[in-house]
Amino acid sequence: MDYKLDSLHWSILGALQKNARASLAGIGRAIGLTPPAVAERVKRLEDLGVIEGYWASVSHTKAGYQLKAIITLRAFMGKLKPFLEQVKTLEEVINCYRITGNENIIMEVVLRDQFHLERFIDRLIQYGETRTHIILSEVISNAPIRRLSPTEETQ
Repeated sequence: MDYKLDSLHWSILGALQKNARASLAGIGRAIGLTPPAVAERVKRLEDLGVIEGYWASVSHTKAGYQLKAIITLRAFMGKLKPFLEQVKTLEEVINCYRITGNENIIMEVVLRDQFHLERFIDRLIQYGETRTHIILSEVISNAPIRRLSPTEETQ
């Protein structure tokens, strides 16, 4: 991206990451811009792909999922590509990343209970070895992306 984000862009991004339903007028009052100026900057951020979308944060427990887990997969020879297609159909998976290291995949999943977890793992083991980590609590979740300090930008 050749376009440089200035402090006003970062202020707008901070406000929208905190509350995607914030009004343009409210954001403008907070940072000293008119609503049309905020709208123009938001549109530019969307056009550049800096803002990828807007969505609601849903409580997994209130939606009926009592367990949240991180599961890693070390794919068997020849099973990674089939898994990459299959994972897109797994309703339990809320985030999935292809990673470096001993494992190939890391997934964040939501499950009703330990029995659901067992059945889910049974569906995965045809693709490789799994390792499961039950999430006890969230320490940081959906933290906003912030502007790097000037010293960090040059490193």
